Amino acid sequence: MPHIKTTPLTPTLLDAIVPTSSIVTFRADSLNDKDYLFGIEFGGEEFLLQLKRDKKLDMLKYDKVTRPLKVNLIKEALHTISKELELEVLHDNIAFSNTKPPLSSKYFKKIKDFENIEFPFEKVAIEVGFGSGRHLLYQAEQNPNKLYIGIEIHTPSAQQVLKQIELQKIENIWVVNYDARLLLEMLPSNSCEQIFVHFPVPWDKKPHRRVISPSFTKESLRVLSENGSLELRTDSYKYFWYSMETLFDIPTAKVTVDKNKDLAVTSKYEARWKRQEKDIYEVHLICQENSPKKSLEIEFIFNNISYNNKIKDKLPKEAILGDGFFVHFERVYTIDEEALLIKCAFGSFDRPEHKYILINKELCRYYTSVPVKTVVNYQAHKKIMEFLDV
Repeated sequence: MPHIKTTPLTPTLLDAIVPTSSIVTFRADSLNDKDYLFGIEFGGEEFLLQLKRDKKLDMLKYDKVTRPLKVNLIKEALHTISKELELEVLHDNIAFSNTKPPLSSKYFKKIKDFENIEFPFEKVAIEVGFGSGRHLLYQAEQNPNKLYIGIEIHTPSAQQVLKQIELQKIENIWVVNYDARLLLEMLPSNSCEQIFVHFPVPWDKKPHRRVISPSFTKESLRVLSENGSLELRTDSYKYFWYSMETLFDIPTAKVTVDKNKDLAVTSKYEARWKRQEKDIYEVHLICQENSPKKSLEIEFIFNNISYNNKIKDKLPKEAILGDGFFVHFERVYTIDEEALLIKCAFGSFDRPEHKYILINKELCRYYTSVPVKTVVNYQAHKKIMEFLDV
């Protein structure tokens, strides 16, 4: 990902970044080490850049939690800062390519776009972890009257599919660069016909990270319309049996199984596995009834909370465990003398949120976006407020 490496910044130059740069809004200093974060407002978005320091050089890079999908925004921001401060750049990877098509922002959707969503198509399908996008693009081309929502946590894959949408002029795909387990909770009940989960990472050593889980299947059945299906394809025998056990725990489960079934479109990985004569397992979970409407009347607001110098001392260093949720204050940064930036993980154990909280004398808010509107996230939010209200 984009970064620049410079000669070590002097204290004078470090102090000059905020007042000198036109896009840097604040500097946040870590309490524990020589780690700095810079708040950026650029291209209509907010995000953070991280400064990692060493004896021989400094590196200014993106921050994983607030990283925008459009990589060029990060590159342009780094370029702007280096020019405005006349930094001595030793190495960078922020070169722009004019030959690449721009990202199609029309088809890129953020998590907040799904609050009270009304789909422009009567039929909707979802693909979780679309990878290269070959199956997603094929399905959309074959079914132009159906909306396909492609969810991919791997940013480069999301970028590549957005480019293909632009090049192939496909009108019925939305791309979401987010955790599918969280996005499902945002969708209306009975709104989708199909959910594809093709060749997810098996996570044999970390099974809690698997996409297929009791909570995922429960949300899938809520989102699916009657007779809609969740389709899993995997080359992993362990994952296949794990999924079967998970699905058969559902009281009203209707499950069908196929083995080595050929699809009209095959990914390069599936083609490789077939050449290796590996078995491909396909499992269908059929939804047999409609679900009640889901209410999302949740607001992540920090009422009457503002900066107090006692906050950073009150925050627990270990994770707090609640009934089905957790809160972990991972790192605290100071901004000038009367503001804090707090890095926090919270929510569900198997699908946690990672956010920053910005708190000063006037306000307290999630930076740069609020959590997904789930009950478990709201429970964690209320616990967070208890520690910030001192």
